Amino acid sequence: MDFVISILEQGLIYGILALGVYITYKILDFPDLTVDGSFPLGGAITAYFLTGGMNPYLTLLLAFAAGAVAGICTGLIHVKCRVRDLLSGIIMMTALWTINLYVAGTANVPLFSQQTIFKNDTLSNMIPEGIQAYTTLIIVIVLVVISKILLDLYLETKSGYLLRAVGDNPTLVTSLAKDQGNVKIVGLAIANGLVSLAGSVFCQEERVFEISMGTGAIVIGLASVIIGTSLFKKLTLLKATSAVLIGSVVYKACVAIALRNFEPQAMKLITAVLFLAILVLGMERRKKVKTDAGA
Repeated sequence: MDFVISILEQGLIYGILALGVYITYKILDFPDLTVDGSFPLGGAITAYFLTGGMNPYLTLLLAFAAGAVAGICTGLIHVKCRVRDLLSGIIMMTALWTINLYVAGTANVPLFSQQTIFKNDTLSNMIPEGIQAYTTLIIVIVLVVISKILLDLYLETKSGYLLRAVGDNPTLVTSLAKDQGNVKIVGLAIANGLVSLAGSVFCQEERVFEISMGTGAIVIGLASVIIGTSLFKKLTLLKATSAVLIGSVVYKACVAIALRNFEPQAMKLITAVLFLAILVLGMERRKKVKTDAGA
């Protein structure tokens, strides 16, 4: 049971990250590698303010804001400086490594003595002893649902429709007298805000900040998006954001099951192999759809 709960907790936390990657990868068609820097940025912001005695719930908002600023910077490098999308993300990801070190003060910040959103005096008094073992999962589910609902509501607004149009038909956005560059910047800000929020939640759940915690975050996010959108493509009643969240849990379950049969140091290799398999299966499915359509 603990194994399943752990998979759900980790899968849903990375699900928030996957929602951000969904915006850049699926909606904007923007290969944003800023994710590997904005994820630990959320953790660095959280570690800095938690050690300073700040309310842990406020650190979530600050982490989102910091991630949004990182996304805006990536957008400005791409739009205003006319740097290619992939290079823009690489530049910002590289810069964030140093910024995260400056913010956190060191490469490793333990938070075992600090109060977090998962363990604090208020929760200890409110939650009955019978369900205290599920406190972390309940809080993660609440945060995920809030993030998903807010993102869904935004995508239904005029700005949200423009965001979708930039990825599908940039000419349409221009014909509506809207600057597609500014729309991209807004999308990158929201995406990296969600990624940074996930980093903050992850940091508080693990009770430690590590400068390398963002390594491979983009791979996890992309895998979650591809799994979710591929597995549940035919379920029209299921929103894409819901599919992405489920895809994140499925991906984490696959990694966890694989690690049970291998040594811990094989984690990165397992992750790479799983991601390659997911990409290949996704491409094969697309080829089959095109073949059937041609026939």
